[in-house]
Amino acid sequence: MRLGMHTLTEGRGLLFGGDYNPEQWPEEVWAKDAELMRAAGVNLVTVGVFSWSRLEPEPGRHDFGWLDRVLDLMAAHDIAVDLAIPTASPPPWLGHRWPETLPVDERGQRLWYGSRNQYCPSSRVYRERSQSITTALAERYAGHPALAMWHVGNEYGEVCHCDASAAAFRDWLRARYGDLDTLNEAWGTTFWSQGYGDWAEIVPPRHAPYIINPTQRLDWWRFCSDELLAHFREQRDILRAHTPDLPITTNFMGLFKRVDYFSFAAEEDIVSNDCYPEPGNPRTPALTALTHDLMRGLGGGRPWLLMEQSTSAVNFRGHNLPKPPGQFRLESLQAVARGADGLCYFQWRASRFGAERFHAAMVPHAGEDTRLHAEVRAHGQELRRLASLAGQPVPARVAMVFDWASWWALEDRGRPSDRLNATEQLLDYYTPFFERGVSVDVVPPSADLSAYALVVVPNLFLVSDRDAAALTAYARGGGVLVVGPFSGVVDPNAHVRTGRFPAPLREVLGASGEEWLPVADGQVVRCRWRAAANPDTAGLDSAGPDSAGPDSAGPDSAGPDSAGSGGAEFGARAWTELLRSDGAEVVAEFAEGDLAGSPAVLRNRAGDGVAWYVGTMPDAAALGALAERALADAGVRGPLPGLPPGVEAVRRGDVLFLLNHGTSTVRVPIPEPADDLLTGSTAEGHVTLTSRAVAALRPHTPS
Repeated sequence: MRLGMHTLTEGRGLLFGGDYNPEQWPEEVWAKDAELMRAAGVNLVTVGVFSWSRLEPEPGRHDFGWLDRVLDLMAAHDIAVDLAIPTASPPPWLGHRWPETLPVDERGQRLWYGSRNQYCPSSRVYRERSQSITTALAERYAGHPALAMWHVGNEYGEVCHCDASAAAFRDWLRARYGDLDTLNEAWGTTFWSQGYGDWAEIVPPRHAPYIINPTQRLDWWRFCSDELLAHFREQRDILRAHTPDLPITTNFMGLFKRVDYFSFAAEEDIVSNDCYPEPGNPRTPALTALTHDLMRGLGGGRPWLLMEQSTSAVNFRGHNLPKPPGQFRLESLQAVARGADGLCYFQWRASRFGAERFHAAMVPHAGEDTRLHAEVRAHGQELRRLASLAGQPVPARVAMVFDWASWWALEDRGRPSDRLNATEQLLDYYTPFFERGVSVDVVPPSADLSAYALVVVPNLFLVSDRDAAALTAYARGGGVLVVGPFSGVVDPNAHVRTGRFPAPLREVLGASGEEWLPVADGQVVRCRWRAAANPDTAGLDSAGPDSAGPDSAGPDSAGPDSAGSGGAEFGARAWTELLRSDGAEVVAEFAEGDLAGSPAVLRNRAGDGVAWYVGTMPDAAALGALAERALADAGVRGPLPGLPPGVEAVRRGDVLFLLNHGTSTVRVPIPEPADDLLTGSTAEGHVTLTSRAVAALRPHTPS
């Protein structure tokens, strides 16, 4: 059986804990920490993430005594240890003795030690020293009773433009292209006289007078991600050789641009993530849910680990507000609802010194006799009531396609508009499903889509012929496909596909375009749902609050007679396209300007399925109406109709979670009696949720 979260949760239930940095505290504090951890229900701690200088004070001389005592203490208190390989922050001696290990930015400036992450991923010396400390830790702690998992590095994302990186980049390019003729063709170097006649001429994208070759930059991002992955693999393989029965992970950072997490997830045993929701942003609950669904998608639907979150204020934002009572519990249970089998925090005890001294912790500066630590203890205890959820899936019949290479290519310079943002577009399309309680898996374009009734592609600027063919086959085979604007534009070399767009998808979409027309900042383009002659699209021309979701009220969602031609209007921003129907039904049209009367949204019967194309960026209400129609096409519904605004509903296994992100108390109707696992009470007819309250409902079983 593949190693995974079950390796940790078996016999423990859901995991609860956080980063533990005992080296920051006198040793007499450690025993008290262990007792407090047990009282709080902590069963997993991460140790050693930033301990390299303490473990190896000088090259080749190790000091493991203190770590021996920490692991022994954890074992004595039945607390599992996620032991970190501390290569994310090399000790000062590495940069001092071997300055070539320090990273160089694109302007040629070397970045120095005194912070963290000060390494060049391609440095031979850095890689050798990383392997050395990894081997030493593996040899010493293999078989220790506290050791339950390995944690390699921390928040991978370093980039270096030095000569060593240039040499490694050239090696990567040789492996990809074989010879310079192939590279020159792929990079389109006949443009701007960029033809390369010698491999030595190729350097990383460095500071230049104007726009860098877009294919060179795209390959650079691919290389940087692969180079970090190679570093991870080196350490993983050492650990696996010594402890083949222990899972290995590294912590992600949600929608983080620099690293292709799909490639990393395929190489680790457990997907883990660091998540720090932005307070006060009304889109935060949906964005956090999207991030959790991405983690589940990275692992192919398997349970994952929330490696870091915060109990209250963080230190890295300009104005850091503490979380109100109940907020961190709400965020923690949101992760459980969306597939997390472990909930950890940064960190156990708040630091007195260093860059993160004002970052909240499970034990705050004021100590354990505090409201915050009382909440921590209460939450740790209540997680025991959810132990049966460990390993349970979050079933999803909707998939949302996302791709890192397409993200890199889309947001390079020199495009028609910088108003298109891959992650914002992803969130825009995701939000209507979140509001309706419809679970979504976030998957790469190469994923097997056969299990999904609906596949949404918010933006796939870059797409291969193979992936385009798979999307086409999915729709023709009976699936429902929704494609957002500016998709299918370039091939994997970032070369524009000629002909009417989106070239590789236009047949399945039954529509094509000839011109991209970005919209001025602040301008809203009026669009109109067409009066539906086709019963399959009935309802879009009269979308109201019940179909469009909680954002439907307002002038952008006016009623069916507002446009003067029988169709309700909606607003679009940032982007429009000059389209025509090649057999698809025109569901919505532009209502003003040079595009007046031309298609904005089209729907096509494709084989046994349906394919939609959206040639603009509709407002929230219109996207809600579109989501309703696509869900109807796919025969998919959320677990509860008519959710109150601010209430999230998600089913995991046989448990329905209801989470109130709003500020008011709400009543949520439920169709049958249910037992709340968190309170032990039975609800009938409805559930009352105060602000930041959570219910975990399992169908009632009469005693």
